[in-house]
Amino acid sequence: QQRDKLRQYQKRINQNLERERALARQLLKDGKKEKALLLLKKKRYQEQLLDRTENQISNLERMVQDIEFTQIEMKVIEGLKIGNECLHKMHQVMSIEEVERIIGETQDAVEYQRQIDEILAGSLTEEDEDAILEELNAITQEQMELPEVPSEPLPEKITEASSIKNRPKPELVAAS
Repeated sequence: QQRDKLRQYQKRINQNLERERALARQLLKDGKKEKALLLLKKKRYQEQLLDRTENQISNLERMVQDIEFTQIEMKVIEGLKIGNECLHKMHQVMSIEEVERIIGETQDAVEYQRQIDEILAGSLTEEDEDAILEELNAITQEQMELPEVPSEPLPEKITEASSIKNRPKPELVAAS
């Protein structure tokens, strides 16, 4: 607001300067040199006021920019503060000892798995592999269920000619 008021003041001074310059010319034409000189001195004073006003406007604009930048800095600092609090809470939940314990357990599990892999990969002899294959075959035999064999004797073989004679003849039915 102050900057806008100063700009309005500048406009008024510029208008006054133009009027006084025109008036000084008129006074010189009329032969009133003393009054024209006094008017030009007044004009010079107003020009100095105009320069000071321009400096004040520059100072105000710089101050406004500084305030805006400080507000941005405050928001950044507030964001950092909130982030720092969140990190602190997370550190309370997960301590260094807990992380080291989890990493240690994971390394132990990886080492154990590696040992199992080594045992399975190359340390079996051919006899061990044969024994493993026999055990696999035994397990597969147990899992296979064969159908039960009937205990009744099989019927005697019937010839096709006798089965055709005993068969009833189909009846023809009229379509409606």
